[in-house]
Amino acid sequence: MTWETVAGVIGGLLLVYAALLVLLRGYARRHPETVTMKDALRLLPDLLRLIRRLIADRTVAAGVRIRLALLLAYLLSPIDLVPDFVPVIGYADDVVIVALVLRSVVARAGESAVARHWPGTPEGLGLILKLAGLGAAR
Repeated sequence: MTWETVAGVIGGLLLVYAALLVLLRGYARRHPETVTMKDALRLLPDLLRLIRRLIADRTVAAGVRIRLALLLAYLLSPIDLVPDFVPVIGYADDVVIVALVLRSVVARAGESAVARHWPGTPEGLGLILKLAGLGAAR
């Protein structure tokens, strides 16, 4: 592999990363009401317990459990798509990734599985379901 190929691949990856940053910044500015930092920090312990419980539930499809395990690894990893100290979009990438995974989990495992394993308050569950794209918080 020549250095031009390596430079092209690295340049392409940097271009995709820059586009992702621009898209995340735009999303965070257009939707500041989705989940506030205060809400996200308050929900984090319950969300981590929910993920752990869904992974342990053998009635949930294996593909869903794998997605949740990868999400858990991403959330616990010190490596992030966008460093958390970057204003506005630092945490937006985490919220977007959690929302995408939750949408796929709810679509595949069902809202009832999420509700059955939710360890927090009904308001917190409503916010999680809102984040998963199921309309207004309950």
